[in-house]
Amino acid sequence: MSITSSRESSPAGGGESKVTIQTIQSKKDRGERITCLTAYDYASARLVDEAGIDMVLVGDSLAMVMLGHENTMSVTMEEMLHHTRAVRRGMKRALLIADMPYGSYHLSAEDALRNAARFVKEAGAEAVKIEGGQKRADLIMRLRDAELPVMGHIGLTPQSLHAMGGYKVQGKSLGAIEELVRDAVTLQRAGAFSIVLEGVPREVAAMITAEVHVPTIGIGAGPECDGQVLVLHDMLNMSFAPAAKFVRRYGDVASTIRSAVESFKQDVEHGAYPGDEESYHLPPETKAALEAISARKATMKR
Repeated sequence: MSITSSRESSPAGGGESKVTIQTIQSKKDRGERITCLTAYDYASARLVDEAGIDMVLVGDSLAMVMLGHENTMSVTMEEMLHHTRAVRRGMKRALLIADMPYGSYHLSAEDALRNAARFVKEAGAEAVKIEGGQKRADLIMRLRDAELPVMGHIGLTPQSLHAMGGYKVQGKSLGAIEELVRDAVTLQRAGAFSIVLEGVPREVAAMITAEVHVPTIGIGAGPECDGQVLVLHDMLNMSFAPAAKFVRRYGDVASTIRSAVESFKQDVEHGAYPGDEESYHLPPETKAALEAISARKATMKR
């Protein structure tokens, strides 16, 4: 008899089954495409989850789209934990992955294990994402041995912004292609359950996707990847920055919000909001009593 409670083993929300790392692998094995989007708060997480997205990533991109920083380097563990907790509360079905921020796994394996465990234990994440290729192999094996699933990330790795000299497409020369393939194979052998391929030529991403048996998730890596991820704010025109080549706008939420705010401002300034229908009223008997008191006061002043 299983010691797992019926509540824990039943599908989330009583509807579609909970997405797990095994679900993601099965989708690749069956040739089905995998969907992933970022989310940073309860509301966005709930909307993305209810739309049926497979994986939700609390990306360190929140440094820019939520906190207004110029790049991802400034976001802290505490900020990432705070947002991951909020996202967790908005989700039932999707697999929740937390991005480990710069400095949270670079100094020592002990720091990395401690910080990754915090994402799972304190914030409800089901996996963590780590940038880097072959140099992360030992760390990923340590995390795997601690039952902490890891999503790898190679190609254009934003936390290596300064070392790369900017946001540049990676894997354009034969030597660089060979290095990326080695990175992917090494991450797979180390135990990564999936690999993000960012900012690499389509042909290279296709080659890597065919080479490894774990799912590849592309962002600026062409359509041959097993799945795709976008920053939610980019696809909704909420990032206040020129869109990267790979971004497709699926909505213009910025214009919707701006228009609504401008309409509110005009209504308030012209006395059109709130109206009588948006106001509370006294019960008839209380209103009558209050009017009687006011009438008596008026009579006494004469």
